[in-house]
Amino acid sequence: MSIAKISSVVNHHLEAFHPYFREQMRTDVPLLNLVIRYILRQRGKRVRPTLVFLSAELCGGTTDRTYVGASMVELLHTATLVHDDVVDDAAERRGMPSINALWKNKASVLVGDYLLSRGLHIAVDHDEFAFLKATSKAVQRMSEGELLQMQKSRQLNIDEETYFKIIADKTASLISTCCEIGARSAICDEHKIQNITRYGELVGLAFQIRDDLLDYVSRTNLIGKPYANDLKEKKITLPLIHALRSVPKSISTSIVGMIKRGNLQSSDINHIMSFVKEHGGIEYAQNKAQVLIEEAISLLDVFPDSEYKSSLKDFAIFVIERQS
Repeated sequence: MSIAKISSVVNHHLEAFHPYFREQMRTDVPLLNLVIRYILRQRGKRVRPTLVFLSAELCGGTTDRTYVGASMVELLHTATLVHDDVVDDAAERRGMPSINALWKNKASVLVGDYLLSRGLHIAVDHDEFAFLKATSKAVQRMSEGELLQMQKSRQLNIDEETYFKIIADKTASLISTCCEIGARSAICDEHKIQNITRYGELVGLAFQIRDDLLDYVSRTNLIGKPYANDLKEKKITLPLIHALRSVPKSISTSIVGMIKRGNLQSSDINHIMSFVKEHGGIEYAQNKAQVLIEEAISLLDVFPDSEYKSSLKDFAIFVIERQS
């Protein structure tokens, strides 16, 4: 299973969306146009617009409003990636030099601001205030999630409840918004809109749990980020949270102290990895993700069977089986 296969039922919309999206980003500022053209070369997997179109089709069919909504969430997502690279001082994005590596931080922040404001402006231009409400809430949640994670990375006192708050805001909020906007562009049935929105939230949670698991079980060349990168950045995620609460306080304090000191050596990383596996952290996180996906899929029962419903079920399964 792959994103390409899952999105194949809306490929005609995705192909039409690319020039539409490019037009929404057009500006009279030459430098900004140059950066935007560079961004558009990095098309990625188009997961977010795929979810918007699948949700719209599930709920009755894609409309002109669907394209407006897909543009909004893609602009929001792109803006957050540009800003994240500045915050993380990242040199690359999808195997290419990042915006901040080529044009420096000041220009990158301003480009991210432009993309975000452009998304909001599109909503106002088309009187899509429900879309504006949904995307504004997502921006708020994503910012809160990032800041809460920064705080907890310094304190290293994260529990499972806080972990789920972080990943809900950081990751699930945008996936949920994609599904909500897609549905709202097609129908006014609040019950069905709430079901597909909740589906997105649950799938987003499972997506992040799987991402955190890959830090423990995947090779660098598969995942595209350094092995044990979360540990090196002092991020305590669900597999480790479960393992820490399964042992006496003296042992958990020792593990947390190792992470807090930083500059982890290979022997330290191997020790923590073994600790997590021995105390069931991997299985626990996998089971949590599985339960979330099963609930997400059950929420699609209110919709009639269709190829779009099947694709959304496949996406949910893909989320917890993916290797990168």
